Formats: sequence, structure tokens, C-alpha cells
Amino acid sequence: QVQLVESGGGLVQAGGSLRLSCAASGRTVSTYVKAWFRQAPGKEREFVAAISWSGGSTSYADSVKGRFTISRDNAKNTLYLQMNSLKPEDTAVYYCAARYSVVTTLPEYDYWGQGTQVTVSS
Repeated sequence: QVQLVESGGGLVQAGGSLRLSCAASGRTVSTYVKAWFRQAPGKEREFVAAISWSGGSTSYADSVKGRFTISRDNAKNTLYLQMNSLKPEDTAVYYCAARYSVVTTLPEYDYWGQGTQVTVSS
């Protein structure tokens, strides 16, 4: 079983930065593909970024490319999302997810965290 716990969300002004963290526990969790998704009120959950188990391959949604950076520290079993140049449209609940398979932008992940709220004011 894998457990994921996000932290680092909060309220920030447009143009500001936040770093989200996702602490993972469970056997072999360091070998899992990890990803970030987000869901705004009244909208479907959408892909943000994903990273391979080694960290050598990453994928980003077009809406965040160049502003967000996904990374992982397997020694600490922690996933990160550095978010810069934040916009009001980035406001959402951010979820980390994990799966023991290849990277995908679809919400076909086996394990999910409880989410952390990110609010960007204009």
C-alpha cells in the first residue's frame, strides 16, 4: 500500500511562487511514477506534470510549461512541484498521484493524496 500526503499549498499573489511537497510511504514507492494533477471548482481534474521513477523523464501540461518544475528525491520519498509566475487560473486543489507503470497524462494512477489548496489572487 502507498500513502501520499501533500503540503505546501496556500494563498499567494499573482506572479508569486510556491513549492508543493508530497511525502510518500510504502514499500518500493521510490520506483513508482509520480504526477501532479489539479482540480478547480466546477472543473474536471487535469494533468499538471509527471516524472519517471528515476527523475530522468518529465512531462508537463502546456499551461504550466516553463513556469512549473516537477522533481523528486527518492532518498526522502518526496515529490515536489516548484510553481513560479503563478496566475489566478492556477487556483485549484493540487493532488499528487503514483502508479507502478509508465508515465501518463491521464488520471489513471493507483494512489492519490488528499490534496492541498493553492489560491492565487490577482
